Amino acid sequence: MSDTYTHGHHDSVLRSHRNRTVENSAAYLAPLLRPGLDLLDVGCGPGTITHDLAARVAPGRVRGIDVVEEPLVEARAAGDGVEAGAEHRVEFAVDDVYGLTDPDDSYDVVHAHQVLQHLSDPVAALREMRRVARPGGVVAARDADYAAFTWFPHDERLDAWLALYRAVAHGNHAEPDAGRRLLAWARAAGFTEITPSASVWCYATPETRAWWGGLWAERIVSSSIAGQAVERGLATRSDLEEMSAAWRDWAAHDDGWFLVPHGEILARA
Repeated sequence: MSDTYTHGHHDSVLRSHRNRTVENSAAYLAPLLRPGLDLLDVGCGPGTITHDLAARVAPGRVRGIDVVEEPLVEARAAGDGVEAGAEHRVEFAVDDVYGLTDPDDSYDVVHAHQVLQHLSDPVAALREMRRVARPGGVVAARDADYAAFTWFPHDERLDAWLALYRAVAHGNHAEPDAGRRLLAWARAAGFTEITPSASVWCYATPETRAWWGGLWAERIVSSSIAGQAVERGLATRSDLEEMSAAWRDWAAHDDGWFLVPHGEILARA
């Protein structure tokens, strides 16, 4: 099965990925992590979370996978020169979540952050993640829910941005409102013990507004999203520039506030 990654791997996308750690993106999983667990990180990107997970389960074996090689170069380099033993047990490889090369019952933890929302068949992916999880192990997934994004002050140009993003994602047979669907998807994949939860990212300080608004101002005109939107006739370049300006205006607003809700699951067969 071949899916289209809506965001692509432009630096404005990877800057967001590089910011992710266990603390800010996998806190719901952290209490289950302990030394000696073997862990698979699906859709690892540049590997920031992967290396953080590895430090928490060392001396357990950790494997980070992505569908393309490009971000894995950075993921491997991220462990260079670090003295802690966990980094030497992290392997990064290209692999397919619909048909993992790992044998059955390979891992104690199978983790996926912001992955299922980009897949045309998230249930099939969860079944495959379940296959490689050991009895008593856990499959952990966290995904944003775009339709639940909210911000202040109101700006019609940001309304247009959100509608456009959702249209591009749906055009890729993906589900940007994945967070609310994780429980249903896990049940459909055959999991019988599921702990659902939710958490948020909130951008409301000058520093976080500048970071979040800046990367989206660049992403909407320079990443794969922009190319797909224009090619499909969903927006013009002028439309995208207006959305980019809206992001910069929001980031500069003293009262600017943006909330990104996430759904989470800890699932066992």
